[in-house]
Amino acid sequence: MPTCAIVSFRLGGTDGVSIVADNWATSLEALGFSVTTVAGDGDADRLLPGLAIEASEPPTDGEVDAALVDADLVVVENLCTIPLNPGAAGVVAERLRGRPAILHHHDPPWQRARFAQVTDLPPDDPAWRHVCINRLTVEEFAVRGLAATTIYNGFRTDEPDGDRGRMRTELEVADDELLLAHPVRAIPRKDVPAAIRICEELGATYWLLGPAEEGYEDELARVLTAARCRVIHRSFPHHPDLYAGPDGVVFPSVWEGFGNPPVEASIHRRPVIIGPYPVGAELRELGFQWFDSADPGPFGAFLARPQPELLAHNRAVAERHLSLEAQTRSIESLLDAAGWSP
Repeated sequence: MPTCAIVSFRLGGTDGVSIVADNWATSLEALGFSVTTVAGDGDADRLLPGLAIEASEPPTDGEVDAALVDADLVVVENLCTIPLNPGAAGVVAERLRGRPAILHHHDPPWQRARFAQVTDLPPDDPAWRHVCINRLTVEEFAVRGLAATTIYNGFRTDEPDGDRGRMRTELEVADDELLLAHPVRAIPRKDVPAAIRICEELGATYWLLGPAEEGYEDELARVLTAARCRVIHRSFPHHPDLYAGPDGVVFPSVWEGFGNPPVEASIHRRPVIIGPYPVGAELRELGFQWFDSADPGPFGAFLARPQPELLAHNRAVAERHLSLEAQTRSIESLLDAAGWSP
């Protein structure tokens, strides 16, 4: 059985890249690969500390070679895309030259103001294939002379419903309390203040799941303290119960490479209000009926009088376009075209 190594800064967590990498592993196994994970941090089969975002120095050539020695195919999850550890990206790229590899891109540097000056990522090689998680980024790659394919993130659509009562008891939320979840890391582009304003306007409790990152700690503390609604800041494992407890999901991001929570919420029949990020509009073209954060009124009206038909519609759109099965078919087509299928 051929082996595929999935490589990233960190794996096994609740961040979007880790979740997508785990789902890609499921697809690759379904296609006949044995999958090995390699990361600098988190939960991986092979930990290589020099790959981590906070690593003091990158891994050596020998360390990368040893970690990938038995890989027939390598999938690089964002490590050679965003400059969070440029040294590691350089070593991995050099050791993969001439080898079958998929560089899976979530957010290239030009999509972040703080990385706008970076021009040497992503790297390219004739042996590789580039995959982006949305059409917008594929078009931006083309402008830069890089050919890429869009493969939308795939999601598990067969998970059981979570336990709403247990979830609310654990969060100390009353049965009749309006609870809106914001399942994100607390960083500026997630627009925590906008999420709080929505909860204030609707009289809801605000539940923020992720920690502050990218130097946002002090600002987050200020924003949460000033909130005029009840605030719960507590993490929770990526599990169906996450969507069982809240009545809806707030996602007012100004930028996302994809935005997994609105799709996951749709699968679990929860209404979603989203922000103005461009890929959100791209996903809406698939048929999702999500509410607009610019006007929380319709979202509040829906929460007061839910319409099961809309929730069923959104779930059906996710099943049709963004299931693991759909993702697996897209990966299979890519592998067939490259001659890499098992």
